[in-house]
Amino acid sequence: MRNIIVVLAMMVVNFVIEAQVKTPAPSPKSKLEQVVGLTDVAIEYSRPSAKGRTIFGDLVPFGKMWRTGANANSTISFSDDVVIDSKTIKKGKYALFATPKAESWEIVFYTDTDNWGIPDEFNESKVALRTTVKSEMLNRSVESFTIAINNLDNNFAHLELSWEKTLVAVKFEVPTQKAALANIEKALAGPSAGDYFSSAQYFFQSNGDMNKALEYINKAVSMTKDGMDVPFWHLRLKSLIQGKLNDKKGAIETAKLSIAGAEKAKNEDYVKMNKESIVEWSKK
Repeated sequence: MRNIIVVLAMMVVNFVIEAQVKTPAPSPKSKLEQVVGLTDVAIEYSRPSAKGRTIFGDLVPFGKMWRTGANANSTISFSDDVVIDSKTIKKGKYALFATPKAESWEIVFYTDTDNWGIPDEFNESKVALRTTVKSEMLNRSVESFTIAINNLDNNFAHLELSWEKTLVAVKFEVPTQKAALANIEKALAGPSAGDYFSSAQYFFQSNGDMNKALEYINKAVSMTKDGMDVPFWHLRLKSLIQGKLNDKKGAIETAKLSIAGAEKAKNEDYVKMNKESIVEWSKK
């Protein structure tokens, strides 16, 4: 029995040691984040190395779709819609595939990013965008496959793929001017109802100036668009502020309005909280 226990213990120790062993990956993972104008771009991919091999036209055959890296899909994500080759690709995450040729590459942005390499069944309906770009010969050799974002401008950048002595660059345009104008117009228009609500909430939760909190929540309530119900959570906060200011009558009236809105939205939690507060304020 003792010998069995010793053997089992040694097996466990060996398993733990083996589980902790780490070795370098042949194609290490890489992550890249880059802001272009006001658009966030993120890339994740694995980087195989040439190791003396002939890459394009041999290891990566011409005219055949390639995973554009190694292992899991190489992916790129955009926080805004961008334009490539006069075509719009929606914001989101895409797998990158490429078909290299001697003088040009076809680049595909694919909506399904969970494949290990090329999909077993390539679905044309999942192609978000397809474009063809000329390849360039470099006067130096790139040992490890590299994806980069270069030639940055407020309105565009280039997605560059390079390996061995080949470089391809895909220009993509970002909506910087549209986003900047929207931000400017929003700032010049002044605070939103949400801004006032957050400010009132801060004063209330930090036990700050309740009169200032009431001023802000009233502004939030007054900014409700015509024909729209005042958000019941705004009314809930206003009632709590009124309660802290010892305006019990006003707090109860506002809480009843919040209950009506919460019942309409079928939010039982807010109905319950408001009713409990009304009971508490009615006792004083």
